[in-house]
Amino acid sequence: MVSVGVLDGEAVVSTGPPVRRQIPVRPLVAASAVAAVGLAVPLLAAAGWLGHPAVQAWRTVCLAITVQALPFLLLGTALSGAINAFVPADLFTRVLPKRAVLAVPVAGVAGAVLPGCECASVPVANSLIRRGVTPAAAFAFLLSAPAINPIVLTATAVAFPGNPAMVAARLLASLATAALMGWLWLWLGKEKWLRPAVRHTGHRHGHSRWTEFRQGFQHDFLHAGGFLVLGAMAAATFNVSVPRSVLDTFSGSPLLSVLFLAGLAVLLAVCSEADAFVAASLTGFSPTARLAFMVVGPMVDLKLIALQAGTFGRAFAVRFSTATTVVAVAASALIGGALL
Repeated sequence: MVSVGVLDGEAVVSTGPPVRRQIPVRPLVAASAVAAVGLAVPLLAAAGWLGHPAVQAWRTVCLAITVQALPFLLLGTALSGAINAFVPADLFTRVLPKRAVLAVPVAGVAGAVLPGCECASVPVANSLIRRGVTPAAAFAFLLSAPAINPIVLTATAVAFPGNPAMVAARLLASLATAALMGWLWLWLGKEKWLRPAVRHTGHRHGHSRWTEFRQGFQHDFLHAGGFLVLGAMAAATFNVSVPRSVLDTFSGSPLLSVLFLAGLAVLLAVCSEADAFVAASLTGFSPTARLAFMVVGPMVDLKLIALQAGTFGRAFAVRFSTATTVVAVAASALIGGALL
């Protein structure tokens, strides 16, 4: 029996027995979520809950965060897809210094030139290691690329208008964290913790670069956009539902407020192009605490820990994410205390 299917956009003809079609998990989850929202809205409207002041406030905050962040998410994922498709794979090996201790800060600064989202930075770092770049430099790029690229810094300036010190503090704290983690790997890192998996990034021979750009952009935008919406919903829920007394407990203490928002950044997993708008909505907390939210989030969150574990191994992910959180919080507290 002849059956026809589609694989990666190309027709595939099979003469064997028909294969049972499997529905991809992510589209199924997305469809289920849309269906759930479609059912929930009429039910809430029928019950009169949509007119409740708390629900209206939640909806306003959620939509404001999403609408403000969406243009930056579009531009950031487009740049990420273009870099993946058009930038030569051996660029880093040509421009990085041969000495690892010097390659680390250079790779960290390169994150401002070659932006990418958090999800893309993990396979890119793995690809760099496989192409001969020292792991310390690859990890510095992994941390800095989603944190200090021009899209993220511009979004931060828009989210915090009239506050250039917040943009400078985010740049310095993120860059310092990336460099320190690279040097820390040079000092304490062990090869047995690192088990790179084979993952492709960059242009594949025989494939259209524009096709790869389109596929990369589509994947990154849908993936990051889902986390943006979830993060906006979580931030709106946090602003509306958490009692003021609880916020005062954390916001009243400089140390607790920094630790609380750092932990919140790990749980919310908002993309770096949008996290500044979420941080700006957390008006009950100090500028330093909100800085910690923006520094920790692009470097350590639940999706990144899972990606690192799947790519480099669980032993690496546990150690690296823990150390990165500590260094990022310390850098945020020190630089935020000095500039903010």
